[in-house]
Amino acid sequence: MSAQNINIGIPEAKRKEIVQGLSRLLADTYSLYLKTHSFHWNVTGPMFSTLHLMFETQYTEMWAATDIIAERIRSLDEFAPGTYSEFSRLSSVPETKGVPVARDMIAQLLDGHEAVIRTARSIIPAAEGGHDEATLDLLTQRMQTHEKTAWMLRSLLRD
Repeated sequence: MSAQNINIGIPEAKRKEIVQGLSRLLADTYSLYLKTHSFHWNVTGPMFSTLHLMFETQYTEMWAATDIIAERIRSLDEFAPGTYSEFSRLSSVPETKGVPVARDMIAQLLDGHEAVIRTARSIIPAAEGGHDEATLDLLTQRMQTHEKTAWMLRSLLRD
């Protein structure tokens, strides 16, 4: 059996450009997932129960999203990044040192969700240029999810 070249109507150069963006989105999503999961484990204070449950909902959703993003990359016939070093190089979500207080956790997660939104939005021109409606749909869904989460986190920071 011989390998087949991909022929899905998106030129190779455009596919590679889209995949570069999706790889950054995957790295951002995974980095934010990991941060959110850590905060879930380590949150303390009067909002413990609320934040512990909220963070669990958020990291569970992002964990599922990493698979969706990686499988889109594979659908475009490229390999998805999958190591900490690759994610660290590609991600715009900074790693947290130590364990911040609950309010700072919320603020850092807000910043992280907004970073993921910006990364997703930055991929749109390449996806549009490649007439890649499947990636555009994925990006729209990811932006909607992260924008809603950012709104909720932002609301917690307002007095």
